[in-house]
Amino acid sequence: MTAITPTAETPKAARGLFGSAGGDFDMFLKLLTTQMQNQDPLDPMDSSEYTQQLVQYSQVEQTIQQTGVLKDILTNLSGDELTRAGQLIGRTAEVDSSVSGLTSDTPAEWRWTFDKTPATLEAEILDSRGQVVARPPVEASASGALQWDGTLAGGEKGGEGAYVLRLVARDSSGAALKADLTSLGRVDEVVARDGETWVGIGGVALPLGKLVRLAL
Repeated sequence: MTAITPTAETPKAARGLFGSAGGDFDMFLKLLTTQMQNQDPLDPMDSSEYTQQLVQYSQVEQTIQQTGVLKDILTNLSGDELTRAGQLIGRTAEVDSSVSGLTSDTPAEWRWTFDKTPATLEAEILDSRGQVVARPPVEASASGALQWDGTLAGGEKGGEGAYVLRLVARDSSGAALKADLTSLGRVDEVVARDGETWVGIGGVALPLGKLVRLAL
């Protein structure tokens, strides 16, 4: 049988390939040598098995290297996306979300459409704790819009922050209807978060992928 014999040059040549895999290549060679020295002489391991172990170790290292390269590519792409997204600042965005931001300068704003005209429609505005703070009047129509200046049920003004619009709609038979609901606001910042680009609209951060329409 032809055995694989480590030489003085092997660790040096192979260290660049195996060294960053998180394990000690010298230790790997020692274990492999010990395995050869202590094998059963009547039933020796085939040399192809040693080769297979080296190939497997190499594949692990290559996978790690490829993962690192991929991360670098994604980082560059994220940076480019953030730069492009910066051009959205100052524009009005419509977002696939029921969350809208209320500030002292701008109201919270939503739009919606139904597949058919509801027989009844009620609007509820919830704060960040999930509490209903206002029930502004809305018209029962197939599409509509709402601007809310923060006036609460008691007449006082709500604080700045994120608010959710919940629509309770039913048809003539009493069955619930689901709305296609979006929120609107001016983009005031863009941020990178966990590998994604987010836009700040009225103090609320939403994923860039949620944008459905832009206007000047």
